[in-house]
Amino acid sequence: MAKTKKYTFDDLVKIMARLRGPKGCPWDRKQNHQSLLPYLIEETYEVVDTLHRRDIEALREELGDLLLQIVFHAQLARERKRFAIDDVTDVICRKLIARHPHVFGKRQALTADQVLGNWEKIKLAEKKNDGKKGGVLAGIPRALPALLQAYRVQEKTSRFGFDWDNPAPVLDKVNEEVGELRKSMKKCGAKRKKEVEHELGDLLFALVNLARHLKVDPETALSKSNQRFIKRFGYIEKNLPRTGKKLGEATLAEMDSLWEEAKRKLG
Repeated sequence: MAKTKKYTFDDLVKIMARLRGPKGCPWDRKQNHQSLLPYLIEETYEVVDTLHRRDIEALREELGDLLLQIVFHAQLARERKRFAIDDVTDVICRKLIARHPHVFGKRQALTADQVLGNWEKIKLAEKKNDGKKGGVLAGIPRALPALLQAYRVQEKTSRFGFDWDNPAPVLDKVNEEVGELRKSMKKCGAKRKKEVEHELGDLLFALVNLARHLKVDPETALSKSNQRFIKRFGYIEKNLPRTGKKLGEATLAEMDSLWEEAKRKLG
């Protein structure tokens, strides 16, 4: 397929079909939905990484890699006569039109919060009309990372009024959960472990809620903390030899001194 102009989405679909064809690529022909799953997850995180780094040039490429995975899965479904990529685009277009009546129907001036609230109400009505079971939270994937899952649970229920008005009571809840965790840590035996897990989970859930009220993405905040820790601990590893000790030999106080030094120098 010689390039004479800029390739289009249709070209991508045709290339994927050829790769899966009788004279296509052995690796591509060998794949199925399950074998591709790790690549779908990896490419999604690659996109997230470029967004965190605000690298627009890299984002263009990574979005293409993610789009390839979507087209790949659609091609597999087409071969099994289940659906094609046009069915995928048809479904999402219909969904967008149906859930934006203020744009595609009678125009209304709505706030972003009102739009989200309407989205959830329309979504629930669609489920009932289609005979699908499940409430507001039924559509949240169980496979989501727990931090993101907690955020989505709180976000969805808040659209129906199940939420605090400001961060202050949320912070009080965090402090309450810290107290509950302290109590559970004083207990002994198997019951202690179970209660500690329970209370620690409640504390993490409350912290995610606080992040949401403060308009901070908890995943991004934790990721940045992770990177700061990695840089600072790398500083400790690099500079520990000047104390005459190796990792595993230095005391916590000695490493903590280098940690504070790293904070001053690296931020």
